[in-house]
Amino acid sequence: MIDDRTDNAYSNTEDIHKNGNTTFSAMENRTIHNSQTLISQKQDRLGSVKYERYQYNTSIKRGQDFLLNHVDSKISLVVMYVDLVGSTKMSMDLPVERMAKIIKAFSHELSSVVKSYNGFVLKYVGDAIIAFFPSSFNKYLSCDTTFLCANSMINLIENNINPILEKDKKDNYPKFAVKIGIDEGENLAIQYEFDKSAPIDLIGYPMNVAAKITSLTRPNKISVGNNIYKLLHPSLQSKFYKMKIKETEWKYIDLENNLPYKVYTINNI
Repeated sequence: MIDDRTDNAYSNTEDIHKNGNTTFSAMENRTIHNSQTLISQKQDRLGSVKYERYQYNTSIKRGQDFLLNHVDSKISLVVMYVDLVGSTKMSMDLPVERMAKIIKAFSHELSSVVKSYNGFVLKYVGDAIIAFFPSSFNKYLSCDTTFLCANSMINLIENNINPILEKDKKDNYPKFAVKIGIDEGENLAIQYEFDKSAPIDLIGYPMNVAAKITSLTRPNKISVGNNIYKLLHPSLQSKFYKMKIKETEWKYIDLENNLPYKVYTINNI
């Protein structure tokens, strides 16, 4: 498992942007190696889910426990929206019970990737996952880690989930894809009821921007707001290009300069 070793890959921002590619490459290599150890487990689970043998235990409790200490306060976070593409076609092709089983399995597998990068799942909204990574301690590290997490999700889908589903000719599962949008900034943790067991949610500009960025992103691509892009390691920045967005599609302003907020999308992975 990757677990907290990802956090130890960089001890501070100086390690990231002054020591250069050596430190970052070590983090990427460690990420790839540890991710590969999970592949066989995921394949076994997904194979079982198709025949309703495996029972998932997907929970947002870990994220809720973290936010409980920040209720009614602002917190710096990297926010990531992961939107499943193709669920409409799936709803037409599969019985609703089987579709629900697959989406649940899909959500769990991507949630396990979030956890392995020390991120937190905020909630599930239909066929979308909203996750967050605390960024107040080290924004550079948080932004890089969130990108690597998103990249791992896409690799998991393309190289593991889809090949497993494609083997089942009987049910004719569609290919999965995701659109991922990421932004960073301050959000407010709110709890609508006084009961400590009541759900905790996040509101704020980055939440809204990340959601809109996701809607503009192509399948199996990653897009980030300028707050993320400017903090990414140079080797990651080189993978992006500025997204061209019509004025009618984009109303968000960069709070630092009052100009239209820039969005960057992946060129290649």
